[in-house]
Amino acid sequence: MTFDKVSRSTRRGFLASSVGFALMAAAGPAYAAFTPQQTDALGKINSYFNAIRTMQGRFIQFGPNGEQSDGVFFISRPGKIRFHYSPPVKMDVICDGNQVAVRDSKVMTQDLYPLAKTPLRYLLADRIDLTSADIVRQLIEEPDLISLVLKQDSAFGDGSLKLIFDNKTFELRQWVVTDAQGLDTSVAVYDVEIGRPADPKNFKIDYYLPNSK
Repeated sequence: MTFDKVSRSTRRGFLASSVGFALMAAAGPAYAAFTPQQTDALGKINSYFNAIRTMQGRFIQFGPNGEQSDGVFFISRPGKIRFHYSPPVKMDVICDGNQVAVRDSKVMTQDLYPLAKTPLRYLLADRIDLTSADIVRQLIEEPDLISLVLKQDSAFGDGSLKLIFDNKTFELRQWVVTDAQGLDTSVAVYDVEIGRPADPKNFKIDYYLPNSK
């Protein structure tokens, strides 16, 4: 597979995973029938997310055609995030609280999007409500994991999203986005640190980069 194909697939996968977070946070009141135990688990997951101010770690992304990419990520809520991909992918996704920049260092291009018009605004909000989940179709409990399956029937197209959490700590471990064609993009996070002071330099966008648009 050529680098260009990997780069395009990587960008598609990142945007798909961002859509997943948007759906997770944008849901309305919960109408799915959950047991008291499951409702309690949803509440704990929600509390875990809202307690996070900073987070960093590593990620690995698997695309629908078997392509793989990885790197490091940094989050500082509200509003800031960075995904830095490891070579041969030369891409960074940066949000400084106002704009989201998708920077390709190989070809020296940078695409800019207002944060308010991207799905990342939900992930990076000061507070999100994961108990408001009328689009949750299924909650799957295993000995060590708990998964939420959501129906993706928004303007972003049909499909499904699976969010996978640790069943004891309720930390997010992985998410899988299935698009309308049945193609999966999976992102797993590991070596996660919560509460470590964030370096403001990680969230700085160079607005004077040539070809920014």
